[in-house]
Amino acid sequence: MTDYSFVRRHLIDPAPKWRDQRHILPAIFLDRDGVINQEVHYLSKPEDMVLIPGAGEAIARINAARVPVIVVTNQSGVARGYLTEDDLLILHERLTQLLAAQGASVQGIYYSPFHAEGQGAYRKDSICRKPGPGMIFAACEDFAIDRAESILIGDKIVDLEAGRAAGLKTVLVRTGHGAKQADMPGANNADFIADDLLAAVDRLFETGAITP
Repeated sequence: MTDYSFVRRHLIDPAPKWRDQRHILPAIFLDRDGVINQEVHYLSKPEDMVLIPGAGEAIARINAARVPVIVVTNQSGVARGYLTEDDLLILHERLTQLLAAQGASVQGIYYSPFHAEGQGAYRKDSICRKPGPGMIFAACEDFAIDRAESILIGDKIVDLEAGRAAGLKTVLVRTGHGAKQADMPGANNADFIADDLLAAVDRLFETGAITP
């Protein structure tokens, strides 16, 4: 069995209710940039962290259904020298503050700082970088998650590929890179395509994929 302790983590919810292996739960996995917050080229400043309209409301609805929300995000800006992992933690703290202001929370943020064209120790391929499923598998080590009933929502084809590789259902949103990628080959591998995160979550409730 692969050990995914090497996968980077920020702000993991310590609550025991998410870890009871006798009662595994479906989870909603979210890409970060272009899904929760506005797409910014190599986002590095907390003041540039801006939620996409409706994202906080969508996550709060999932929270109310007692379904864990987990962020899985490629952050090659670290490998490329645009920011450090400490800077990234500040960004993630800002993200959680913005969500909290709308009554929403995430149970953990998993990130990949690596890239094949990066610098120093960050210059490498890694299974934790999407389309690899490593971040998802790491979350499944930390939480009691039913992967077969879990869903990944992203704005890129690589998000769909990572979700499928981990055995999840997948949704593509048209925000962020999804505005273009929704029309690319591979987008039809999503279970469905939605205009944004709120529309995606509305449909998941309507179809019973998430139950109140």
